[in-house]
Amino acid sequence: MTSWLLLAQDPPSAGAQMSPMLLMIGLMALFFFIVILPANRRQRREQETMLKSLKRGAKVLTTSGIYGTVVSLKETEDEMVIRSEDTKLRVKKSLVVQVLGSDEAEAAK
Repeated sequence: MTSWLLLAQDPPSAGAQMSPMLLMIGLMALFFFIVILPANRRQRREQETMLKSLKRGAKVLTTSGIYGTVVSLKETEDEMVIRSEDTKLRVKKSLVVQVLGSDEAEAAK
């Protein structure tokens, strides 16, 4: 009787084995398009508006952890000069992570 039951069962087909894998890939793609992609777009848009609002005297924080005050910047270039303590540094605008405030007196030094 047991041999009859074993013969009656069909071996799993290749399509049945691929079904869970396709489901997992589909869920990962759906997660990417619904969660990750819009978050990246929003972050990029916020960064662009922050960089457009930069002006002389703004206190900034760079990605390398340097706090400084914007001394000069040009709208046409991606570089600006910041002053940190007794040092002036030339950095790219895209390295600014956060604008902390404004101090015109410190930028005039």
